[in-house]
Amino acid sequence: MEDNNVRLDKWLWAARFFKTRSMATDAIDRGRVRIDGEPVKPARNVKLNDKLTIDNGSDRWEVIVAAISDKRGPAPVARELYFETDESTTKRENDKTARRLFPEPSLEIKGRPTKRDRRAIEKAGS
Repeated sequence: MEDNNVRLDKWLWAARFFKTRSMATDAIDRGRVRIDGEPVKPARNVKLNDKLTIDNGSDRWEVIVAAISDKRGPAPVARELYFETDESTTKRENDKTARRLFPEPSLEIKGRPTKRDRRAIEKAGS
């Protein structure tokens, strides 16, 4: 654990929410990371007990900062940097179940359908 002057993008990277710092910076710039519901800048310092809303594209977390670090370590150590709220945990589990039970239909389509695929689609539709 380090001193209290750690940038938000560096903390998100150390906590393993994003693979690189530049990905964390891009997410912050796009407004996908908020502190207490407010949009922030990548250089903002993280403080203990800050409530972060993080959307990395596939999942959405609501976490409370428990520790400050600017070093990226193993995943078990990174999990000690934050506490996930109960609402966030249940919502992520529900979203995970919904994705498993009701997959996105467009994920199965790979490029433009062939003539054979188009005929099968039309046959299934009628």
